[in-house]
Amino acid sequence: MNVKEHTVGFDVETTAEPERVRSALLDFSDRRPKLWPGIEPSLYEVYSVGETVAEVREGSKAPGGVVWARELYDWSDPTTVRWTVQESNFSRPGSYVWASIRAGRSGGSLIHVVWNRTGSTLMGRAICRMIRLSRGKPVKASFKRGLEAIENAAT
Repeated sequence: MNVKEHTVGFDVETTAEPERVRSALLDFSDRRPKLWPGIEPSLYEVYSVGETVAEVREGSKAPGGVVWARELYDWSDPTTVRWTVQESNFSRPGSYVWASIRAGRSGGSLIHVVWNRTGSTLMGRAICRMIRLSRGKPVKASFKRGLEAIENAAT
């Protein structure tokens, strides 16, 4: 399989300004699971946070089990945040997601997300296949829930 067979890309819009979106993606405090409802609080752990990188464990409860990944976040590019799997119970190391954030046409932000995961277990392969076949719908829905939480936090 080539990389394109593992990759899903989509755009998400929000009324939140680019800096607020970026700040929320890089908020590694205890409130992160509230900002990003797809993160199960009991699976969230921060190992280190530097100037442009952080190592974090995040996970979700899914039908049939729990999925988690220890991710290396990199935000050295001022418009893109990338998180790469270091270790996981469902996805191969080197799998990644990145979000490129820019100003929206009518204010707010437009976020282009690229999701590239390769399953490492039977459950992981099934999850990754379902996400690819749905063109990223579950991932996009999770991003939208997070962006709604960010929008609502400002009101």
